[in-house]
Amino acid sequence: MPIRRQGGSRAASGGGLPMIGATLARYLTLRFFGTIALVFLTIFGMVYIVDFVELLRRASNKPGTTASFIAFLSFLRTPSVAEQILPFCVLFGTMIAFIDLTRKLELIVARAAGVSVWQFLLPPVMLALTIGVLSVLVLNPAAAQMKQRADRIEEHLFGRAGQTASDASLWIRQTSVDGQAFLHAKSAKDGATELKGVSAYLYDPKGHFEAKVKADSGRLLPGAWHLKNALITTPGQDAVRVGTYLIASNVTPDHLAETFLTPDAVPFWSLQRLRRETRQAGLDSKGYSLQFQTLLARPLLLVAMVLIAAAFSLRFFRFGGITRMVGGGLGAGFVLYLLTKIVADLGASGQLSVSVAAWSPAIVGSMLGALALLQREDG
Repeated sequence: MPIRRQGGSRAASGGGLPMIGATLARYLTLRFFGTIALVFLTIFGMVYIVDFVELLRRASNKPGTTASFIAFLSFLRTPSVAEQILPFCVLFGTMIAFIDLTRKLELIVARAAGVSVWQFLLPPVMLALTIGVLSVLVLNPAAAQMKQRADRIEEHLFGRAGQTASDASLWIRQTSVDGQAFLHAKSAKDGATELKGVSAYLYDPKGHFEAKVKADSGRLLPGAWHLKNALITTPGQDAVRVGTYLIASNVTPDHLAETFLTPDAVPFWSLQRLRRETRQAGLDSKGYSLQFQTLLARPLLLVAMVLIAAAFSLRFFRFGGITRMVGGGLGAGFVLYLLTKIVADLGASGQLSVSVAAWSPAIVGSMLGALALLQREDG
């Protein structure tokens, strides 16, 4: 493996470290990219096969559904899942590359030539940043569009968003000139603009409870919800049955349809717009804010995975303990990923700010990985 030193000796550079050569940097970048891509494609294929088999089982009683159509549906669903496991792909791929480079003594030769651990970490770190940025700007929008199409197909085949009939109820919260209203429906169709079995809880602009309305059905019209055969219960008064009841609303069908998209089904470029429109409509926009910040933090999270992989794989063949170190690296990556999900749930519930929930795992993981390298490596 060709190694080129630049910048002279340590003494000539004022005690600094020699710069990594362009040839070595290109070689390491290609090695890391190859292993990460291999791991990603392998896991992508496994996810696709498992999802394909599961969809075949679910669609077994649907007449006219062919295996080729289910294969296409599974292909639409898989990228959104693969996007979620990208940090693990970077972790596994980086560990495999470091193990292979160490086993073939290539990193030892580089160290003997004066290349520090931080210098041959530069190519995988820059590669992780590049993968993170491209996954946010390219992979995420493509995966989100494919997931939206898959959701529409699933709604046609299995019901709303692929859910069972027993789990088809929904809640809608809105704010209008009359105050807040919470609507619950046993079922919905046409993008949640037509509701069945509606219960509405109405509050005035000051937050005081006004009335509960139960209706057989409801439909979203311009500027209002139109409820049919409604029973109105007001505190301190007898219940009143009316044929039609209107609830003021500034929600449009487009806003409502987008609101019921899960945050991971919204492309990165549309998250901020949807967050603003959802908030203006009085609906909960926290999930979209969290998804936006999480995507912004993804490149740093991938860098944290690289640092963790390096901390648990650079010393294998010098000091032994391969199994223990591999297990430690995988365990540390899993804990970081699990922490990401737990903190995200806390952020979605409002117990943590969105920024803290999105960025803290990536920042903490990067700091811990760098600290482990500082303790284990001598330069």
